[in-house]
Amino acid sequence: METETPLPTLSWYATARRRSKARVSGGAAGFLLTTPALVIFAVFFLLPNILNFAFAFTDWSTYSSQVNFIGLANFRELWRDGSLVQSLETTLLYGVGVMVLQNAIALGLALGLERDTPWNRVLRVVFFVPLLIGPLATGYVWRGILAPTGILNHTLSRVLGHGVTVQWLGSLHWTLWVVVAIHAWRWCGFSMLVYLAGLKTVPEELLESARVEGASALRRLWHIKFPLMAPAFTFSAVVTLVGAMNTFDVVQATTGGGPGVSTRVVDVYMFQQFGSGLLGSATSMGLVLFLTVAAVGLPLVFILRRREVQL
Repeated sequence: METETPLPTLSWYATARRRSKARVSGGAAGFLLTTPALVIFAVFFLLPNILNFAFAFTDWSTYSSQVNFIGLANFRELWRDGSLVQSLETTLLYGVGVMVLQNAIALGLALGLERDTPWNRVLRVVFFVPLLIGPLATGYVWRGILAPTGILNHTLSRVLGHGVTVQWLGSLHWTLWVVVAIHAWRWCGFSMLVYLAGLKTVPEELLESARVEGASALRRLWHIKFPLMAPAFTFSAVVTLVGAMNTFDVVQATTGGGPGVSTRVVDVYMFQQFGSGLLGSATSMGLVLFLTVAAVGLPLVFILRRREVQL
């Protein structure tokens, strides 16, 4: 005998209506709570970037009270001058150098400090401390250490028994790599934590099974840990490269773009152009740098993500 399905009562409709109103009021409350953050983001990030793109096509400068649209004239002048191309090459070298060195050091630290012992926890904090120091302070400290009369040359003089006055920040050939090492030293603690997090995702049962089957530590590292750490490699490599290509503080504090223009990355060149009052030219450099970072970073993300799937 079939039973009839009871019809919804008025109380059911009242409950459903109250829930619907609660969802609406909850959504409105969420919007109101996020409004200050959205306003701050729009005023201090979104709007300046939009204006930056717009002023790149003008003759904006401190030498004129008018701002006129000049099309691609700024870009043609920068290309003809050749200085921006040279700064882009320096920026790319700097970014790739930091990415390779920082991730190599950080991976070694993560593997060495993987075991969760009290001593390793202390060392993790020690290697993370440089990240807590301001970038300008980091640059000025290293500038003092690497000065001809700084502590590094003084220590080498005591060890070698004769005076050492190496111009660590005065060479046209290798000062760039000294600054790369300073940048990597400051940020390697961040990448170390990323790799430590990646190592924690490797199942211990899988490693134990490989150990029982006779796989050496190197084979376990190469065939098990590295493939499972692929997302950590992707994240750290991309963040490191993009961050290094947008560097300013460390380079400005240590060398100011010198000697000559050997360490003049694009952000430092932009700063110099702003200081000269050539605001339209500086914003053009910012747009070129943005497009360059996108052209380098997006393919890198695609390649590394594709590698994750293959692994």
